[in-house]
Amino acid sequence: MKSATENSNALLLENQICFPLYSAANALIRAYKPFLDQLDITYSQYLVMLVLWQHRAVTVKELGQQLGLDSGTLTPLLKRLESKGLVLRKRSTKDERARIISLTRQGKSLEQQAANIPRDLFCKTGLSPAQAKQLKALCQQLQAVLDN
Repeated sequence: MKSATENSNALLLENQICFPLYSAANALIRAYKPFLDQLDITYSQYLVMLVLWQHRAVTVKELGQQLGLDSGTLTPLLKRLESKGLVLRKRSTKDERARIISLTRQGKSLEQQAANIPRDLFCKTGLSPAQAKQLKALCQQLQAVLDN
């Protein structure tokens, strides 16, 4: 049985795994901001665009699965990207309940403008390639365990 001191130490902020992860994620998103401001998109919109630059067109369901977001979160993001002229939202011809999200010409051209962001941001982190690979693997491992 744990003592009162051990229990109270368990509640110290400095003993939490979640806080440095939360703080680091926020710092990383803030580091993206100057790059994304040049493209006039937010970090969440950038994630959507990354998926679309890779696949060119996806359903809202597929996009949600890739990003771990529900349609209630995605819908306003997609509407905003559509209003900026970066994506098109159309009903699927195969299943009218499904919406297909695709890139516009402007959305495709934004890919060239964003091409250096991963490299520039990596340089900003100060991590070695091995450290970055290890950090990514640990985050993916933690996510896999917690998602089950």
